[in-house]
Amino acid sequence: MATGSRGRRRRGAEREGPEFDERVVNIARTAKVQKGGRRFHFRVVVVVGDNQGSVGVGIGKARGVPEAISKGRDRALKDMHRIPLAGTTIPHEVCTRFSAAKVLLKPASPGTGVVAGGGVRAVVEAAGIQDILTKSLGSSNILNVVRATMKALDELKDPADEARRRGKPVGDVSPFWRQADVTKKA
Repeated sequence: MATGSRGRRRRGAEREGPEFDERVVNIARTAKVQKGGRRFHFRVVVVVGDNQGSVGVGIGKARGVPEAISKGRDRALKDMHRIPLAGTTIPHEVCTRFSAAKVLLKPASPGTGVVAGGGVRAVVEAAGIQDILTKSLGSSNILNVVRATMKALDELKDPADEARRRGKPVGDVSPFWRQADVTKKA
């Protein structure tokens, strides 16, 4: 009995370091019919981000919700992706499809806020994006929408790398990067 509580405390003590923004996006109950009746399990979609350009998505499955959430959190931490930002927004527009879910992400001027819903909002806010316009098209399956959003964020290119590749100044490649430099100086 005491061993379990000590083990939990030890695990928590090991996780020192940066604080992460953890969001449970969806909890789905699944049933398996067996001889004695129905067996219920839970599937949880968890988004974890550091609010500074890194975000990850994890799916946890277990007999209880707390166990599923902890599994999802652990998988999301292992699946963290770095996202290029242009100040408080994204450097360019991107539209991506995952299965039947389609997500459109557009950069927005400072002060616009996060115009998004459901799974897209959770991923974008956990990544630290403060100004963005989004539209979810096609399927409304929350898991596919979250995965499409992650795929779209992975397709973003860093304006500095793209400018170097093209041989142009950074301001010519992304107007939002130019605005981000102005807001940083102010």
